[in-house]
Amino acid sequence: MSAASFDACVDTTLAELGAPDGALLPILHAIQAEHGHVPADAVPLIADRLNLSRAEVHGVLSYYHHFRKEPAGKVVVQLCRAEACQAVGAEALAEHARASLGCDFHQTTADGTVTLEPVYCLGQCACGPAMMVGDRVHARLTKEKFDALVERARRQP
Repeated sequence: MSAASFDACVDTTLAELGAPDGALLPILHAIQAEHGHVPADAVPLIADRLNLSRAEVHGVLSYYHHFRKEPAGKVVVQLCRAEACQAVGAEALAEHARASLGCDFHQTTADGTVTLEPVYCLGQCACGPAMMVGDRVHARLTKEKFDALVERARRQP
């Protein structure tokens, strides 16, 4: 990843918006969409282009859990942490997920294949606990179903 590729994301986003006001979030989204994360090397460039301090850019980057500072694993697993899912066993499922993957939320497994993320509603409130693996939503999860879905996702090319 080069500064030129970050610069191109900034230029494209600024051209689409027409002005730098309010451009920080769209720029962060554009860089993450292109690179899979927002590397630390991009922060000074963004700050300079938007006339912000590095601390301001870092503050926004660290405030929103959606943004990654490191590349995600091959498989991104999002577990619903909302109240409806918690009422039907999501906390026990989260404990199982952390133990079986050997990582916590916002982390990636040691082998780099699975990133575990919290999410606060997948629209499956009536049939929780729910999770998303890649872009597919799964409901009425059990520990066994969680393990099978993650294992299947890991095996896919």
